[in-house]
Amino acid sequence: MTGATNGPKAALQAEAISKSFVSGRMRTTVLERITLDIHAGELTLIAGPSGCGKSTLLSILSGLQRPDGGRVVALSQELAALGLPALEHFRLRHTGFVFQGFNLFPALKVFEQVELPLQYMGLARAEVRIRATEALNEVGMAAKRQLRPIELSGGEKQRVAIARALAKRPALLFADEPTSALDAANGQMVIDMLREIAHRHGTTVLCVSHDPRLIAHADRVLSMEDGRILDDVRSSPLPSHFPARTSWSNMQ
Repeated sequence: MTGATNGPKAALQAEAISKSFVSGRMRTTVLERITLDIHAGELTLIAGPSGCGKSTLLSILSGLQRPDGGRVVALSQELAALGLPALEHFRLRHTGFVFQGFNLFPALKVFEQVELPLQYMGLARAEVRIRATEALNEVGMAAKRQLRPIELSGGEKQRVAIARALAKRPALLFADEPTSALDAANGQMVIDMLREIAHRHGTTVLCVSHDPRLIAHADRVLSMEDGRILDDVRSSPLPSHFPARTSWSNMQ
């Protein structure tokens, strides 16, 4: 298994994942029997050119798509064994997402953007406010909590999107091309922020990008091309232990 170790158990596992798309009589293979382990406490970057299948792989690993073959095990739960309501509940409770286009609501203020998914989780109003405040503090956006997206720069919008995901306190955080709409400085800031979240909270952070500038900022880089993992390089040792999940309450 690519990236398999004798250390801590992987938080996210893919076994022989395959995926094809059909258009008329043409069948295009996007993923070819990909097997890998993704571990908590580090930022794993899947890098490769546009069209290599990396976003499809992330979508399958996060439960947004089903593979044609193989299986995904996330937090010891086989995703294919879950019905749609159970899968949606799993994603709501355990995953966070950061996207290329920020996905902010134009009419909502920054604080409201971060509160929204917490309300769907059924948390008490006081807990929602605490989590939203802590997440905005962590990404350095607390001072702009009353602003709307039109008043923010691209880098600030992405920091709000990260705060929105972070406030859920997810075990799994997925980022799909999170820097492609940003300049070099803001792109570096975003990837470093995702890495810090992984290290500080023991979160499993998986990012896909075609931006080669991000490679130096990841703990581990999986190079992908034509639906296959070609290389697996780790820039830092696999963590032997991770922060307790209670560390979420100590965010600065």
